[in-house]
Amino acid sequence: MKIINPDKCVVFFDFDNTIATCDVFDSMLPVFSRNNIWVKLEKAWEAGKIGSYKCLKGQLSGMVITNPALDSHLSSIKLDPYFKKLVKALSSKKIKVIILSDNFDYILKRILHIHGIRGLKIYANKLHFRSNRLVALFPYRNQKCEICAHCKTKNLLANVSGDSKIIYIGDGRTDICPAQYADIVFAKDSLLKHFQDKKLACFAYKSLKDIYAYFKGVF
Repeated sequence: MKIINPDKCVVFFDFDNTIATCDVFDSMLPVFSRNNIWVKLEKAWEAGKIGSYKCLKGQLSGMVITNPALDSHLSSIKLDPYFKKLVKALSSKKIKVIILSDNFDYILKRILHIHGIRGLKIYANKLHFRSNRLVALFPYRNQKCEICAHCKTKNLLANVSGDSKIIYIGDGRTDICPAQYADIVFAKDSLLKHFQDKKLACFAYKSLKDIYAYFKGVF
């Protein structure tokens, strides 16, 4: 393996199905939705008929949820057991770690806090409570793009310089655009399929254990 200069590295992680072992927002839908509209929206999103902005807004509108109930649900979410080890290894080399997610900041921060992970830079959609409802804001949305609620590419590019070594770790449709700016991509699921279909270079991974082993060999 080629040795990488850690001083130039910036590592970007997706969250759902990458750091977390499930899609956290999807896990909330059958629990807190008051109707089945979320199912139609999910199918439309999976078919590419709508983007995540329209899908998330519609699904949130159908939820009835309190802060304690959400916190209780989030306490059951599991993380990839190697994420903590990976962050520790990267931090020991003073490598910048950034999370880019099309989920919501409150959800990510709460889960990471539960697992004793603090201090990471996170870019995600915004969420707050109003009575027993969740209200979302999308400060990182690209108005000209209908695919994602959060333009991960914009925040990726804002955190690198011309000589940065960009490493991207993800799995889904919202990772396709930002991953194309990376020097090294670790991909699974639909992100992997996209890179393979386009004959773009990437490393396939099953869990963060694979990526932890990779980094151990290049630093």
